[in-house]
Amino acid sequence: MTTFLVTGATGFIGSAVVRALLADGQRVRALVRPGTPASQLDSAGVEVVRGDLLDAESLRAAVDGVDGVFHVAGAYQYWARDPSVLYRVNVDGTEALLEAARRAGVRRVVHTSTVATLKWPGRNRLADESSVASLDNLPGHYKRSKFLGESKALSFNNPGSFDVVVVNPTAPVGPGDSRPTPTGRIVLEFLRRRFPGYVDTALNICDVDDAAAGHVLAFDRGLAGERYILGSENLTIREIYRLLARVTGMRRTPVRVPYWLAMAAGWVSAGIEGRLLQREPYVPLEGLRVARHPMLADCTKAVRELGLPQRPAAEALERAAGWYVDNGYASPRKWLAPRGAGVSPQ
Repeated sequence: MTTFLVTGATGFIGSAVVRALLADGQRVRALVRPGTPASQLDSAGVEVVRGDLLDAESLRAAVDGVDGVFHVAGAYQYWARDPSVLYRVNVDGTEALLEAARRAGVRRVVHTSTVATLKWPGRNRLADESSVASLDNLPGHYKRSKFLGESKALSFNNPGSFDVVVVNPTAPVGPGDSRPTPTGRIVLEFLRRRFPGYVDTALNICDVDDAAAGHVLAFDRGLAGERYILGSENLTIREIYRLLARVTGMRRTPVRVPYWLAMAAGWVSAGIEGRLLQREPYVPLEGLRVARHPMLADCTKAVRELGLPQRPAAEALERAAGWYVDNGYASPRKWLAPRGAGVSPQ
C-alpha cells in the first residue's frame, strides 16, 4: 500500500482526488490549514496534518514518509483584496512544497495547474499541451500566478530522481463544489434563477471525478515533465444552459449580453463592491477578461496516454445540479424533472 500526500484535500478537486485514492485502497495524508474543518477526512480514515504551504516546518512533517504527492492546493479566485496572496500561494507555496518533497526523497509529484495557463490559439481552434503561453498572453493575476506556479513545478523535474507531472483540468463540475467555483456558480445560479445574462464564450466541461481519476492516472502513467489536459466536452455557454434546462426540466433562457455592456457592469461592480465594500464583485472584471478568449481544449493526449475517462457533459452537469439541490443550495421544488431523466443514453 502506497502513502500519498494531498494538498487542497478539503477543496473541490482535492477532495475528489482523496476519494479516488481511497477507493484504490491507498493510504492518504492531507495537508490542511489550521482552523479548516476536516471531520469528513478524519471519518474517511485520512491522516490529517495541520500546516500551510508557506510554513516550512509543517511541510517537512507532511512529506515525511510519503511515496507521492498530489499538489492540488491553490488560490482560485478572480478577485482578491490583496493580489499578492495569489502569487504567495500559487508560486511560492508550490516551490516550498516541491523543495520539501525533493529533500524528503519523494519520487513523484503530480502538480495541479489549469487549462487557463495555455495560450488561446484563436477562435474555433482547440488548445492542446503545445499551446505554450507567456505572461503577456495571460490577463489577470489568477492566470499569471498559476502559469508561474506551473513553470516553477516543472523546473523541479529530474526524471528518474524526482519526477514532476503537470495536469491541467478544464472546467470541472460535479458533487462537492461547496464553495462554488466559477463553473459551479453557473450551475447554481441557473438553479436559483438568478443569472440575468451571459457573454458569448465557450469552455471545456469535465466531471470532477473524471478529473480526479486523471490525477491518479497521471501519477501511474504520466511521463515526467509532461502536461496533460484533463477535460471532456467543448461547449458554448448557451449550450451549457440548454443542457442544464434538459437535465433539470427548468425552462429558462438567459439573455446574451454584449461584451462591452458586461464590462461596464464589471467596472461598476468593481468600484462599488470591490473597492467600496471590500467584497468579491458579483461581476469580476478578471473573469470577464478571461471569458473574452474562449478556451476550447483538445484532451486527446490524456485520453491516449493516461486512459482519461470522459463522461458526457450532460451527466456531469446533472450530478452537479443534483448535489446542490440535495445539499440545500437550491430549492428542490425547482427541480422539475425526475432525477436522471434528462440524460440521454450515450
